[in-house]
Amino acid sequence: MIPAERQMDILCRGVVDLHVRAELEERLREGRPLRVKAGFDPTRPDLHLGHTVLMQKMRQFQELGHHIIFIVGDLTAMVGDPTGKSESRPRLTREEVMAAAETYKAQAFKVLDQSKTEVRYNSEWLDELGTVGMVELGAKYTVARMLERDDFSKRYQAQRPIHVHEFLYPLLQGYDSVAIDSDIELGGTDQLFNLLVGRDLMLRHGKRPQMVMTTPILEGTDARLVEGKITGIKMSKSAGNYVGISEPPFEMLQKLMLIDDLVIWRFMELLSSRSNEDIVALREAVQRGEQSVIAVKEAFAEEIVTRFHDAEAARAALERRRSVAAGGLPENIDEIHVESPQDTILIGKALSLAKLAPSTSEAMRLVKGGAVHVDGQVIKDERHVLAKGKRYLIRVGSKNRRFANLIID
Repeated sequence: MIPAERQMDILCRGVVDLHVRAELEERLREGRPLRVKAGFDPTRPDLHLGHTVLMQKMRQFQELGHHIIFIVGDLTAMVGDPTGKSESRPRLTREEVMAAAETYKAQAFKVLDQSKTEVRYNSEWLDELGTVGMVELGAKYTVARMLERDDFSKRYQAQRPIHVHEFLYPLLQGYDSVAIDSDIELGGTDQLFNLLVGRDLMLRHGKRPQMVMTTPILEGTDARLVEGKITGIKMSKSAGNYVGISEPPFEMLQKLMLIDDLVIWRFMELLSSRSNEDIVALREAVQRGEQSVIAVKEAFAEEIVTRFHDAEAARAALERRRSVAAGGLPENIDEIHVESPQDTILIGKALSLAKLAPSTSEAMRLVKGGAVHVDGQVIKDERHVLAKGKRYLIRVGSKNRRFANLIID
């Protein structure tokens, strides 16, 4: 293992909370692999890059020789994590959870080294607690402490219902740490309360308490830098500002290239495998005018596409984008949203609604004449459709070309 000081530099990159730094330094100096726990409730099967920020941190621990324990929260998913919710979450069946878990794991191992990951299901120990065990677990925490949670506190003050089983969730997640003797637990910043409960429960069970490390909630691809701060809502499918890790290579690369030039460094810090020194050097080179930010974004996009597909697919996507750019792609392209009541919309109708053509009939004429490009490809079929929930790079016209990033809502 490399020296503890160097490990700290790597592991603390992009971290928001660390409880307690001195304890982590001490355990790293012991020179043994730490037991690093992260839990995931598979409530939905499709992952985006925002979900992988935490997994990238797990991968860093793996590469430094530490032992990763991937907890599939099959039982806690049925209880439902109340974090960040103003109302109770809908309950899931075990069948729904297990089906989502298989897809979740398949996607997660595009980031993690599966051969070095221990996968556990928390039903292994939580099913065995029984009634007496649950009562004893509940006796280790007070209602007053639970109401310190911001979401519980707001719901209580607003007289919105808080069900008893929701109080159990942090305790069950915390008991996972007791069951597997974790040295450190990782989670997003929204999980800080739950992670600290695990630390408290380990102490109450007479065990050496785990440390807690949180990673940021990644903003969406539409985030901007305002007065020195990155602003924007978190990445989510519902907001349409996400990069799905199962998306086609070209679509993934296109979305990454649309990230603001000043925000790309945040994405690199949280998601790239490059070292801190490399990223700082690249940023300074761009500031001095010695390096193009477009080239930096291309390299980052190629790295991410390679991670979730392969190198050949990433190169092909990049070449396709460059061929589009060679046709005169402008630096600033308008983003236009078009609503479709159906799952698909005819290309001519979409162009008309987006004001890229004066009418549907004129749009059809442009399509037939080969004057419409979608993601770098000429479209001549009037029956060509665009799918709802997708983003397309559109070029209309030959001499007086118009470009738009068209999003079908």
